[in-house]
Amino acid sequence: MFTGIIETMGTVTEVTQEGSNRNLKIKSSLSNELKVDQSISHNGVCLTVTAINEDEHSVTAINETLLKSTLGQLKVGDKVNLERCTAVGGRLDGHIVQGHVDQKASCISKKDEDGSWLFSFRYDASIGNITVEKGSICINGVSLTVFNSGLNEFTVAIIPYTLEHTNFKDIVVGTEVNLEFDIIGKYVSKLLSLRA
Repeated sequence: MFTGIIETMGTVTEVTQEGSNRNLKIKSSLSNELKVDQSISHNGVCLTVTAINEDEHSVTAINETLLKSTLGQLKVGDKVNLERCTAVGGRLDGHIVQGHVDQKASCISKKDEDGSWLFSFRYDASIGNITVEKGSICINGVSLTVFNSGLNEFTVAIIPYTLEHTNFKDIVVGTEVNLEFDIIGKYVSKLLSLRA
């Protein structure tokens, strides 16, 4: 489990294809603290550490993960948001995040608000995912609050600290991002659909 509070960014140093899987090497300040078999969130996707070499760690994304996330688009030099799993008894500063990306979304607007930035995203609502006003959403692993919640669009506000310390600074109109919808909202939506 994660909280959506990014610890650091890593840089992709190598991308290799192995059958339908994609292997990634990531260089970061956290890499030498990790252990093989440990779970770590990469742009919101929970992946297992398969190898560590000083300040680099390796992970593998399977085809299902590549289809539902943007990990298949990563190339050498790209920045990745990283978060280690939450320790039992630790603070839950963001919200409950599983690291299971539901789908991708596209940035449709980026607006400078003289001190903060507003990012709007559009996603395919036919899959059944929803946002709610003032609810939680996880974008590229970052826990954020939704406003202007619509059928297939929503907006989030980004403070300068978050912009500087995550890969939100690289997001422009047209950029695809990973979305994990709020787990409580997903269960409520599922229960209501079963009653219909």
